[in-house]
Amino acid sequence: MKALKNHLILFDAECPMCRMYTQAFVESGMLDNDGRTAYQELPAQACPMLDRQRAVNEIALVNQETGEVTYGVESLFKVFAASFPVLKPLFLFRPFVWLMSKLYAFIAFNRRVIIPAPVAANSFELQPTFKLNYRLAYLFATWLLTAIVLSAYASLMTGLLPEGSVYREYLICGGQIFFQGAIISIIHKSKRWDYLGNMMTISFGGALLLLPVLLLAQWFNLHPLFCAIWFMAVAGLMLLEHIRRTKLLELGWMLTTSWVLYRILVLLFILLTN
Repeated sequence: MKALKNHLILFDAECPMCRMYTQAFVESGMLDNDGRTAYQELPAQACPMLDRQRAVNEIALVNQETGEVTYGVESLFKVFAASFPVLKPLFLFRPFVWLMSKLYAFIAFNRRVIIPAPVAANSFELQPTFKLNYRLAYLFATWLLTAIVLSAYASLMTGLLPEGSVYREYLICGGQIFFQGAIISIIHKSKRWDYLGNMMTISFGGALLLLPVLLLAQWFNLHPLFCAIWFMAVAGLMLLEHIRRTKLLELGWMLTTSWVLYRILVLLFILLTN
């Protein structure tokens, strides 16, 4: 594999996801051993052409010979093209570039709610720009995917849980966004979108943990009790993750209490109306 020589990729030191994939570039030989550094550690005079705020939002790649800087998906394409020349035509195909740039922005502007920053984060002056359209898109995508999985999983617990309409899980997932959104708006409005993004990451993560049982159910006749126990175990993990993330956001216990309360009220409503 051919490394991209004399280039330096700048990652966000406060972003665990950014640290992981840029380290993977180095370890796989796609970049030199000294081909990555945190933009927070780069002296201002080291690269006069660098737009530092843009580098916070979109990963920057610096050509150390010319000083030229590329950003975002263009930086990633440049790294991949050096190692996999056969992909160069694809990286020049405008519809593909447009699609990947939107996907990259979707992840980049939500990265702090996908994998939260450490407790000591936000210690640097420059922070990622918040873009409401990408956060709303993230909430919509995670709501839709989570509801799809839950709708399929609910059928595995028939007999223990009353059957509902095809839209039940969609309404439950959407309802929690509005319920918790109202609570966070009352107690700490400035952290509303950060909290809701983290909450929906937890919900989506829980849905992913249900997938193995859904796949097993395609080949085996699983007992509803087993499926219910697995569901409760996943819910327990989600609760622990909710506690951890609200601590990172310094939000206290109110939101965890309301998160649990909503789920209890929904369960009671399902049981009492069927």
